[in-house]
Amino acid sequence: MAPPRTYPEELRERAVREVRTTGRPIAHVAQDLGIHREALRNWVRQG
Repeated sequence: MAPPRTYPEELRERAVREVRTTGRPIAHVAQDLGIHREALRNWVRQG
């Protein structure tokens, strides 16, 4: 199994901000930014 990818903090903040401000689906934002959708979903839940 591959180790989990680590994303830069700036990318995490940008992705979460985009989901919250635009109301776009997490899957669409994740695809646009090249992030796994479940990673982004977890970040949104945490923040």
